[in-house]
Amino acid sequence: MRRRPFLSGMLAALSLAGRRAHAADPGVDLLLVLAADVSLSISAARFELERRGYAEAFADPRVLRAIGEGPTGRIGVALFDWAGPGEQQVAVDWMVIGSAGDAAAFAARLLTVPRPFYGRTAIGSAIAFATDLLARAPFRADRRVIDISGDGTGNAGRSIAEARDAAVASGITVNGIVILSDPEGMPDFLKEHTNPSGGLAAYYRAVVIGGEGAFVMTAESFAAFGRALIAKLVREIA
Repeated sequence: MRRRPFLSGMLAALSLAGRRAHAADPGVDLLLVLAADVSLSISAARFELERRGYAEAFADPRVLRAIGEGPTGRIGVALFDWAGPGEQQVAVDWMVIGSAGDAAAFAARLLTVPRPFYGRTAIGSAIAFATDLLARAPFRADRRVIDISGDGTGNAGRSIAEARDAAVASGITVNGIVILSDPEGMPDFLKEHTNPSGGLAAYYRAVVIGGEGAFVMTAESFAAFGRALIAKLVREIA
């Protein structure tokens, strides 16, 4: 008879712990990691356009509508900057976006973070970092996506195919948004890297993206990056 109160107390404690764990680990419709290229080919002006594009995209009515139409009406988002090997830094850690207020909070956080790197272009290292970031997400979702932006081909770091295949094997989709840029004024060693023969979008399709429904979208310039990103987010979220 004495064991009953003890067992009842244990069950109550376990139930409370379960409720707390559930509250701390809410479900969302999508876990999305945005990987922003800040490598050497990204000038200060281009960085500002890229940053503003990310900051403003979630406030667009089309993006908010796509989020709101999901089962939970919210997604989990994190953004990090990347360049060369070992040059990856979280700019906005995991947060929920499900309203205009959330989108404004995301933008406010992002716009206070200075550029951390001017290194080479380690796409594989960025994918590996994004995969680890998804593994420690505090939210649950059936869909997990890495969104890699870039204006050039990889030239350093971990094998892109190896990192991509590891991400895909764990159920992650890797998408790409390529930014076409005028090489005028760039150092010669960057021009071929930024404008590979066959096109940067074709390179991303062949080398970078992978997983269920993976796709590449193109921004015709850095000025057009925000518009292209909005279309990409709507497609990813829907």
